[in-house]
Amino acid sequence: MLSKADDLVVKERHIFRLFIRIIASACLIVVGCYIGNGPSSPLETVSHVDIERYMGVWHEIARYPNSFQKGCIGSRATYSLMEDGRVSVLNECYEGSFSGKPRSARGKAWVVDKNTNAKLKVSFFWFFAGDYWIIDLADDYSYVVVGHPKRKYLWILSRAKTIENETYEGILRRLVEIHHYDTSKLIKTLRR
Repeated sequence: MLSKADDLVVKERHIFRLFIRIIASACLIVVGCYIGNGPSSPLETVSHVDIERYMGVWHEIARYPNSFQKGCIGSRATYSLMEDGRVSVLNECYEGSFSGKPRSARGKAWVVDKNTNAKLKVSFFWFFAGDYWIIDLADDYSYVVVGHPKRKYLWILSRAKTIENETYEGILRRLVEIHHYDTSKLIKTLRR
């Protein structure tokens, strides 16, 4: 049999455990609410993309670091509409420096959201296709911002090799305020 002192210790331990469970549950609820309103909230795309107008050469201005572009400088992408409605993709860069070896990768893209044309899949390998979502686009198609629904990837592209500072700052502001991207991860692309 437990003495009154032992019984009191057992009750205190039970109350302490209950208190810890309540605090842990409250923390999970708070974190869940924060995540629901933060970066894991759905990524918004632009309302419409004219695919034919989107075709052509885009110069990379900045990007999130990624393994498949490691060591790339002077990156650019060329998109061409194919007869079957898909898009031919050619990504090019230089390895390490502008006198470095040219690198290229060919792939295909296709629209998965026909209402907006802003959500595409891109494949450079037969088995794998990645999400390519157009989340910001200039009215004159002079720049575009491409993201990923889980915010793993991000590219800022321009028709010209450079972009005005005011335009770039506006893009960064929208990336934070509207799309919940961490712009501190962006690396600017080296240009000649």
